[in-house]
Amino acid sequence: MVGVTGSIPVLPTTGYRHPSRAPGRHTPHTSPLSCRVTQVEHPAMTELALIGDIGGTNARFALTDVSSAKPGILHEQTESDTDFHSLREAALHYLGTIGAKPARAALAVASPIEGDEITLTNRDWSFNRGALQRALGLDQLQLINDFAAIAWSAPHLSASNRLPIHGTLATPPQGPVTLIGAGTGLGVALLTGSSEHGWHIVPTEGGHASFAPIDNEERAIAAWLGVRHGRVSNERLLSGHGLSNIDAALRGVAPVAAPAPQSGSRRSKDIVDAALSGKDADAERALRRFCRIYGAVAGDAALLHGANTVLIAGGVVLHFLDFFRASDFMDAFLAKGRHTGYMQRMTVQVITHPNPGLLGAAVAVRAAAAA
Repeated sequence: MVGVTGSIPVLPTTGYRHPSRAPGRHTPHTSPLSCRVTQVEHPAMTELALIGDIGGTNARFALTDVSSAKPGILHEQTESDTDFHSLREAALHYLGTIGAKPARAALAVASPIEGDEITLTNRDWSFNRGALQRALGLDQLQLINDFAAIAWSAPHLSASNRLPIHGTLATPPQGPVTLIGAGTGLGVALLTGSSEHGWHIVPTEGGHASFAPIDNEERAIAAWLGVRHGRVSNERLLSGHGLSNIDAALRGVAPVAAPAPQSGSRRSKDIVDAALSGKDADAERALRRFCRIYGAVAGDAALLHGANTVLIAGGVVLHFLDFFRASDFMDAFLAKGRHTGYMQRMTVQVITHPNPGLLGAAVAVRAAAAA
């Protein structure tokens, strides 16, 4: 575990502005020099702060009004990481596009936050905290782990932003809360406390815990990944690349030792599309196995945390939500031998808010401003 990042103030549930209504939306591969600047105009008493959710595939930026009654997301814009060479370049492009000069920022990054030198886990971006703060002209720069940001958002998610998979839907969710999500990588965080007494966040690197295969098929997948990567972590299976790994292993593709590219593998999006078409038995088998492993790993995390609520985040399952709900996810989640009854009492929900990381960054920067 990296450590406790802070406490969450009790705030009203957020409002959300859809990116299609955000001015100055960036078109991929458009030169920043050619973008038209749209000046942001707000009342004189407004205090705008920059918020960001920086992952392995995309960098999402927005503004939030720290003086408003509730945390909100304004002028959201998504930048492809491949369009920029650094976080500094992407953030300056966003601020230049909308013409904003905030004094505060909270950026959620897919990396452990330890010291001032930050390197993203699944992206070749590195930066120095102080240098980035100076480049963006900020008085205060707050850096938080990307899944800690999702934990910040959890108490402020309305019932309409959480889809129940097992158990009842309480608002806010009852702690302790395990947050887990497969996206570019696998994120895990713990949220403890309550709305009455305050919430506390423990970010972790639980996605890199060792994979524990349960049956012969999973042992075969683990052996395939062992040839490719040596040590096999949960993230090697539960991520976009993880689904590709499962599919290749089950189809009998010969593994190639990393870092050499794996020949014969399919993109995760293509596997999902093929599985949902009902015409590709291999893809459907891979996706079903992905869901089953996801359930087992989520259940392990919930056991470790003593959770009352489990929130599933990350962008992967939202692309096949009906398939996910009908899969063996919950069977594997509950299958903990003598502790099956203990698991039964937990509530499991999928976060459907489009950008919980940005919402969490908005909550975090408001807390820092109020401190």
